[in-house]
Amino acid sequence: MAVVFERPKSLCDVPLHYCPGCTHGIVHRLVAEVMDEMGIEGDTVGVCPVGCSVMAYNYFGCDMIEAPHGRAPAVATGVKRSNPDKFVFTYQGDGDLAAIGTAETVHAATRGENIVVIFINNTIYGMTGGQMAPTTRPGQVTQTTPFGRNPELAGYPVRVSEMLSTLTGVALAQRVAVDSVAHIREAKKAIRKAFENQKEKKGFSIVEVLSTCPTNWGLTPTDALKRLREEMIPYYPLGVYKDSVAGGND
Repeated sequence: MAVVFERPKSLCDVPLHYCPGCTHGIVHRLVAEVMDEMGIEGDTVGVCPVGCSVMAYNYFGCDMIEAPHGRAPAVATGVKRSNPDKFVFTYQGDGDLAAIGTAETVHAATRGENIVVIFINNTIYGMTGGQMAPTTRPGQVTQTTPFGRNPELAGYPVRVSEMLSTLTGVALAQRVAVDSVAHIREAKKAIRKAFENQKEKKGFSIVEVLSTCPTNWGLTPTDALKRLREEMIPYYPLGVYKDSVAGGND
């Protein structure tokens, strides 16, 4: 019988620690498939900080580095500048990238660092128990907003892709989702484009992935996907927010 679907070689054959219904595993697979298709596993370095993806070094076959909370873009900058022939990517959640790591993210982007950033946006702090994140939507209930996020008290969510798209050093800023086959295919195309940008030395590329967190949302995996479609995507529209050569016309 012909094999039509198998584990990517760049994805290790080990059990994942993520909760049932979590979409981190889908994104891991997409990154691994891109590495396989481009033949770059042996020339790739991934950087993961604190968060649900803290143990991603167990899952990818490429070299991996653990960064302090929020500092993945800074670490990736050092790796890429000292090894310019390597492919370097970070894999970060919203609490990491858009809160404690905001400065590192913005400045790596505006410098046009030639790296790829995979940004998982599930609108909540996942690993630490479900607190409000920078991306938590107005009215969304979390452990620290039991009556829903009130913008008058907590401010408004950060729209990362839109914000970074204003910076000259950014070659690609795109938001995708992994709630359906069609969206997963688009997500893979975006990740592939980001790595191709790095190969062509175009600068900073970020792919924001709208994802689920069934455990901390208090929903079943099926209902979590429904929330992603009906609540997250309308607030965080999918699409390409910037696609240009770093240093070129914005």
